[in-house]
Amino acid sequence: MRNRSFILMGVMMTMGQLVAMGQTPRTADGQPDLQGIWTNATITPLERPADLAGKQVFTEQEAAEYAKQAVQANNADRRDVPPEVDVARAYNQLWYDRGTTVVSTKQTSLIVDPPDGRIPALTPQGQKKAAELAEMRRLHPADGPEDRTLNERCIRNNITGPPMLPGPYNNNYQIVQVLGYVVIVVEMIHDARIIPIDGRPHLPQNVRTWLGDSRGHWEGNTLVVETTNFRPDATYRNTVPESLHLTERFTRVNADMIRYEFTVDDPATFTRPWTAAIPMTKAPGPVYEYACHEGNYAMEGILAGARAAEKKAAK
Repeated sequence: MRNRSFILMGVMMTMGQLVAMGQTPRTADGQPDLQGIWTNATITPLERPADLAGKQVFTEQEAAEYAKQAVQANNADRRDVPPEVDVARAYNQLWYDRGTTVVSTKQTSLIVDPPDGRIPALTPQGQKKAAELAEMRRLHPADGPEDRTLNERCIRNNITGPPMLPGPYNNNYQIVQVLGYVVIVVEMIHDARIIPIDGRPHLPQNVRTWLGDSRGHWEGNTLVVETTNFRPDATYRNTVPESLHLTERFTRVNADMIRYEFTVDDPATFTRPWTAAIPMTKAPGPVYEYACHEGNYAMEGILAGARAAEKKAAK
């Protein structure tokens, strides 16, 4: 009995130590378990605001005050704004889900590198491409639906990823792991990213897709996903598809959080690579279908308005 008691105490101590150490949960095949429904909703901006220059982390009090001001500024039900601003909001506050707090790490920006929390400067090639795109949109804002953004056309969204960034609503993701694959189901435009983790090479360079071509592998407890082969009209921040290399890292921190990081590396567009870090927290779910095209009357209105403007100009 005494020996059995000592053995039981030893087992209990070992289990307690494992819990205290925060051991990463595992799937049936032994991989770190990232499965579940997660949200990255936050009011922390991608880039550090100018008035927070040099400040990388909030204090608790500063975070609470910043959150209070941001929630008030984002409130779509406010009426102390010009009428055109009110109309341009499209939705009232009920439909938004930005979150009400900064990220748990108290970062003042999602960008953690460079240290100033800002997107690096564009290269001369990047500046030229941005100027040409701006001029094209000015001269041909709505010749046809192809001139409108991918968001408006319900093809893909910046939230969709990669990279996966918080937006005004639909910030939920469901991760599913099966043998040889990780699947990320995105609430926004209900895309499913199917990521092989079996060591296969990327697709040939002449095969390009809306979400790029993702390949994953494990580095310890971190899932590393590298994406290339973006379409020319679907790259993040108008980067160059042939030179854009996007790396994402998913690390299960505890039962309720995944640390998500991404690095944008495109020497043709930016003067240096840059990295953002976004904690993803457990969400109750479920994830509902976002039927973007159903009732998409805005596209019809945009094109009809453009034709009316052309007729007026012709007179």
